Amino acid sequence: MSAAHSVRLTPPAKPMTGALSLPGSKSITNRALLLAALARGKSRLTGALTSDDTRHMSNALRAMGVGVDQPSETEFLVDSSGRLAPAAEPLFLGNAGTATRFITAAVAVQQGRFVVDGDEHMRKRPIAPLVEALVRLGVQATAPSGCPPVTIDASGAFGADGVEIDGGLSSQYVSAILMAAACLPRTFDLRLAGKDIGAKGYIDITLAVMRAFGARFEVPDVGHWRLLGGGYVACDFAIEPDASAATYHWAAERMSGGQIDLGVDPLAMTQPDAKAWPMIQTWPRMPAVIDGSQMQDAIPTLAVLAAFNETPVRFVGIANLRVKECDRTAACCTELNKIKPGLAEEIGDDLLVHGDSSLKGKTSAAQIYTYADHRIAMAFALAGIFMPGLTILDPDCVGKTYPHYWRDMAALGLGVVRD
Repeated sequence: MSAAHSVRLTPPAKPMTGALSLPGSKSITNRALLLAALARGKSRLTGALTSDDTRHMSNALRAMGVGVDQPSETEFLVDSSGRLAPAAEPLFLGNAGTATRFITAAVAVQQGRFVVDGDEHMRKRPIAPLVEALVRLGVQATAPSGCPPVTIDASGAFGADGVEIDGGLSSQYVSAILMAAACLPRTFDLRLAGKDIGAKGYIDITLAVMRAFGARFEVPDVGHWRLLGGGYVACDFAIEPDASAATYHWAAERMSGGQIDLGVDPLAMTQPDAKAWPMIQTWPRMPAVIDGSQMQDAIPTLAVLAAFNETPVRFVGIANLRVKECDRTAACCTELNKIKPGLAEEIGDDLLVHGDSSLKGKTSAAQIYTYADHRIAMAFALAGIFMPGLTILDPDCVGKTYPHYWRDMAALGLGVVRD
């Protein structure tokens, strides 16, 4: 499919109905790729995601001497010595936050100099808390701007047997150190500064993938993990379909009164964003307050859904949305107000959406700016189910995690015209 500057949307002529296969989970795919690279031997990953983010991860691993083959769109074969070698050039990871943070910690227990970098958007995303934690562990690591690029001069191990880290800004910092610390030959303790952490479900995903690759660990207390050492073992690993991607289709089904078969039970999914499914089922009478702390990537979906709710919805626990691919709280507010002035407002770090069910069927000339953020593009496409004339700018940013999104939405009945 050729690149497009925008897509114009037309509401479906009938309820959106059909069956499709979701892409694999981006979060799980990138964790599994890294752990397969840190394991000695050959691993086979099935049900995997092929997208910009996983491509950046696999290319970086290849640059560090890991064999990564892809016999099909949903399969990776990883052949590794269990070590990562310094690359000839800086590791370019685009705007892949998971890959950037995970690799930064992983190379810190290798040998040699590594430079981890990204595109103009990644260079605005914070990584200082992770770098500061690595420095406390005796690693020579610098990120002068507090964002990538990061330079790491690694000596083969951490210089301490534990660290305390603030996971409030991003659970990815915690996951990054957990995955790296399991490579050590000795016991290592990671503790949270405080017991609260955003997106705890993603740490649970990290631990589940680590366990599958043979990592040994204990959880002595809330916010305390003890890695028992010994590294990883190559294995065959099946990746769950992406729950974040599923939220768009769950919402489309609800909004259009259709029936979309994704081949997966929402209640059986382990990813945090699966918690959005029961919330979507409450539309058009969503709760007055929704805590988004444990389903952060689903908030743009829920915010667009809330625009057509019968009553206002306030999203709380979403401070971390300000440091995603863009400031998603501000982006959602700004773009919702293009649909109708005053439709949304920011209250501190909260987002208040003044639901207006009368918007259904009204023509909108709004041009939705996507901030190079795949989730803004995909979420706001849902408004096109009700409002003819809506335009999504830079639609191909969905390639970050769901390259076939527009094809799938068109197949379900949404009018999608590429300009």
